Amino acid sequence: MDGVSGTNCPIPPGWNFTYQFQVKDQIGSFFYFPSLHFQRASGGYGGIIINNRDVIPVPFGTPDGDITIFISDWFIKSHKDLRKELEDGSDLGVPDGVLFNGFGPYRYDESIVPEGIAFEMINVEPGKTYRFRVHNVGISTSLNFRIQNHNLLLVETEGSYTVQQNYTNMDIHVGQSYSFLVTMDQNASTDYYMVASSRFTNSTSVSRVTGVAILHYSNSQGPVAGPLPDPPNEFETYYSMNQARSIRWNVSAGAARPNPQGSFRYGDITVTDVYVLLNRPAELIGGKWGTTLNGISYVAPATPLKLAQQFNIPGVFKLDFPNRMMNRPTKFDTSIINGSYRGFMEIIFQNNDSTVQSYHMDGYAFFVVGMDYGTWTENSRGTYNKWDGVARCTTQVFSGAWTAILVSLDNVGMWNLRAQNLNSWYLGQEVYVSVVNPEMTNKTEVAMPDNTIYCGLLSYLQRYQAHKVSFSGTTGVPNASRITTLVALLLTFFCGYFLRI
Repeated sequence: MDGVSGTNCPIPPGWNFTYQFQVKDQIGSFFYFPSLHFQRASGGYGGIIINNRDVIPVPFGTPDGDITIFISDWFIKSHKDLRKELEDGSDLGVPDGVLFNGFGPYRYDESIVPEGIAFEMINVEPGKTYRFRVHNVGISTSLNFRIQNHNLLLVETEGSYTVQQNYTNMDIHVGQSYSFLVTMDQNASTDYYMVASSRFTNSTSVSRVTGVAILHYSNSQGPVAGPLPDPPNEFETYYSMNQARSIRWNVSAGAARPNPQGSFRYGDITVTDVYVLLNRPAELIGGKWGTTLNGISYVAPATPLKLAQQFNIPGVFKLDFPNRMMNRPTKFDTSIINGSYRGFMEIIFQNNDSTVQSYHMDGYAFFVVGMDYGTWTENSRGTYNKWDGVARCTTQVFSGAWTAILVSLDNVGMWNLRAQNLNSWYLGQEVYVSVVNPEMTNKTEVAMPDNTIYCGLLSYLQRYQAHKVSFSGTTGVPNASRITTLVALLLTFFCGYFLRI
């Protein structure tokens, strides 16, 4: 049910598929999206909220409202045109705008924003406190989120309750999610700007790559005017990194389970496997453009890895992914990491690209224990946070820098580890981690669902009629005009360890 090419076959046009999963050992703010063919650039995403069980207290008072916000960079070109540019070796360049919940910017400056653009307005009541769940669902741009004259009290990120700290703004990198408590404590003399502006992009294009929404108090005395709240100084190299380091795990709070998050003392666990993953920007490999991790650009086979493993089909993949960069030419390959069930893996992402990259691991929450500029060495472990590094599933790696994570491999499956920046992901910057329980048991992995779609070498198992779309009064596959929202795609869920039992 993970919804990526290594676990599921694509949903063919005119078909539907029902994902069924148990939300266990997990709480928090997530989102889903289509995972194939650059389709996320055209939308298809939405939020998922998983609440605490009633018997487990939340470490803050119940908010007066719950608001989900999607911020994203946006290009005029279609997702098909964008992926064609990547295949031809072109860079995507600077986005054409930034969206709030799919809407363009409020006309904060007549010389920059043309007339007639629909914008997002969030309606609130004075004196109330709201939980804002903010997701960067964009393509490749880190965004700075801020609300004019309001503090952002960080309380949760991607399933972990955090130490509660106030921020005036937050850098949210591609694929990341945060929850803030925001109190409506201003005098409402006007409305207030909500801003998502690009980070680490060409400074001459900042105004173009700025999304603006409106926070509207019910007793507001008029529209907002004047300059936007200031973004962070682009020349303060360590500003964003220090902000990321300041986000810490609330070790005393319960979450999916009643025991405190900090009862899992990750800093005391012996590391069993170490992988230093070196990325490289797009390069020509045998006449085709690709991005790499440790010199390998991933090739998705016609038969999903998980199905090939389940049916013992040889030759689909190799369990030989190198734990460090090898002294050999880059290549395209289907090489995956052979993880040890109940092992404890250390992964270091070394970013040799010129842009910030985000990395996500399906099936797990990992501990972000360190990051710094320069090249990671064995001595870098002396800087690790071994106590309250935040557990999450998407971390940023700054250009010319490294980020280290620790992950407990307690979830059986075939799990995708990928660049969240769509341009890097599309060109091959991903790998899978195989975690197999040597004991045959249904206690660590559920059986295959009855509605499994088969493809590739297992196409002969497919029961075609079972998945055809059927509407009331019709049979079979309806007219294409009636199913425009049903396309061949896979949906993936952030921090999706929904198969854990």
